Amino acid sequence: MTKIGVIGAGQLGQMLGYAGQRLGLEFIFLDPADSPPAATVGPVLKYPFDSDAGLQKLASEADVITYEFENVPVGALAKLSPDTPVYPPAEALEHAQDRLVEKTLFGSLDIPVAGFHAVDCADDLREAIDNLGLPIVLKTRRFGYDGKGQCIVRDAADADSAVAELGGSALIAEQWVPFDRELSAIGARNVSGDIVVYPLTENEHRNGILSVSRAPADAGMLRETATGFLTRLLNRLDYVGVLALELFVVGDHLLANEFAPRVHNSGHWTIEGAQTSQFENHLRAILDMRLGDTDARGSVGMLNLIGEMPIDRSILEAAPWHLHEYGKDPRPDRKLGHATVVTEDPLSRDEALENMALLLNI
Repeated sequence: MTKIGVIGAGQLGQMLGYAGQRLGLEFIFLDPADSPPAATVGPVLKYPFDSDAGLQKLASEADVITYEFENVPVGALAKLSPDTPVYPPAEALEHAQDRLVEKTLFGSLDIPVAGFHAVDCADDLREAIDNLGLPIVLKTRRFGYDGKGQCIVRDAADADSAVAELGGSALIAEQWVPFDRELSAIGARNVSGDIVVYPLTENEHRNGILSVSRAPADAGMLRETATGFLTRLLNRLDYVGVLALELFVVGDHLLANEFAPRVHNSGHWTIEGAQTSQFENHLRAILDMRLGDTDARGSVGMLNLIGEMPIDRSILEAAPWHLHEYGKDPRPDRKLGHATVVTEDPLSRDEALENMALLLNI
């Protein structure tokens, strides 16, 4: 039986495991956490992510290795046995881990982005403000997620304090984008180079954290444009696995925000809402199997459960809802689960999402 090694044992690893069980696959995970979610679907090697011993043990037991988050140390992948393939490729990880490198990659592929400027001191930020205007978004180049590692600068007088707040160097300033909405384009590419793309997903964030996703997004010709961007990125990186490209809609145009070299929160709707989930297609891709149908089964909505789970689970377990709990301890801003609804039309979906948000006081 084929065994998949996964670096990281969070909820994404857990969902990969559930999808893999239906394909007859076994799993082993590497994660230093106590009682991580993926422990429900396979053994977990309790080592730091960059542990030589842990990585070599993972490689010795797995037929192929993947990862569930993009902050895996790139150097750690180089320590793995050359006899054990690792997907997605390390180059994709390197580009996704540094926002400046990532934006430069987009530019090389003629994928439009908002204006940006490297920042290593307050004078750099003042220059960025002169060139890009105010307000401006200042971010760490590495390790930010869910709204962390960034701030909005609204006054040039705040340049010194903003740079100091984020560490003083290795920052990037991005032009403020008054976007209409955010979309994500999710696709998979297998070892042979075959590509499939899901319907676009429209996303809403609260406090920088994804709250609601709707698919298929009403995007018209923007789907063709987004698919083109995604395909260029997949082919340029010789990518293997699932990749999510986050996009801003500005009028009739799209601007790339960032990409994630992994299965993605905005694709959780695909478990019940697509013919083949993003998790199954990721596994199919890294095993060079035929990729599955990505068509939506209807109008789909996904609601993230953040910070705490509802006391009355029956609300989310009643038809037509599908509840996923990750088995994580509650804490502020932590993703503890999600719920998905699949309906016949967008109006019914949106009514269901609105009613559930009211019931949960979201």
